[in-house]
Amino acid sequence: MTNNTGLIVLHTTKFGENSLVVHTLSREYGRRSFLVKGVGKKAMMSLFLPLNVLEADIVETGKSTLFTARNLVARYPLLGIRNNMFKNSMTMFMSEVLYRVIKDGSMEEGLYEWCEKNILLLDAIDSDFSNFHIRFLLEFAVALGFSPEANDLMPFVGDHYPVVEKFMTLSFADSMLIPLNGAARNEIAEEILRYIEFHTESAVNINSLKVLRELFA
Repeated sequence: MTNNTGLIVLHTTKFGENSLVVHTLSREYGRRSFLVKGVGKKAMMSLFLPLNVLEADIVETGKSTLFTARNLVARYPLLGIRNNMFKNSMTMFMSEVLYRVIKDGSMEEGLYEWCEKNILLLDAIDSDFSNFHIRFLLEFAVALGFSPEANDLMPFVGDHYPVVEKFMTLSFADSMLIPLNGAARNEIAEEILRYIEFHTESAVNINSLKVLRELFA
C-alpha cells in the first residue's frame, strides 16, 4: 500500500552506502522514521535539511515496520530560512528539540500543523526574530498538552520570570520585540527546556543550543 503524505524532517541517520533513515513528523504517521534509498547526490541531500517540509509516497509493507519513502519533493522552498545563517541555526535547534522530546511512534494531534505553521512563519519574517526560539519553546509546551501558566514556570525560570510572563501574554509580534541580550536569551531557553524535561521525565540534551549561543551573543 502507498500513501502520499507531508513530512517534516527532524533528523537523518546514514544507512548503508547510499540510503538514509529520515526521522520525521507527519499528520498521518506522527513521529516516525522512514527509509529513503538512493541518496548519493549532494543536491538530493539538500532535501533533508532540518525542518524541510517534504511530500513523499510512503510504501507500507508487512515485511518491516520501517516503511520506505519514495518520490520526495520539497513542499516549500523556504528560501527565507536557507538564505539566512541565523534562521538556519534556529531550524537546527527547533528540529533537535522536536527530535529529542517527541517519542518515536507517538501521535500528538495538531502537532504537525503547529510545526508547519511555525516553519512558514520563521521563513516569512524579515527581521526581529532573535526571540523566535523562546516563543517556539513556550508554544511547544502547549502543543504537547502541558498548557503552562506563567506561575508554573516560576520554579524553572527564576529571575527571568517577568520576561517569561511577557512572552506568555504579549502577541507574537510584540514578543519578538522584547529587548534581551544574548546571555539572557540563552539562559531563558535553557530554563524552558528544563521545564519540558521535567514534564516529559527525560533528559533533553540540545547540542545546537551552543550554536545559537554563539550566533546571538
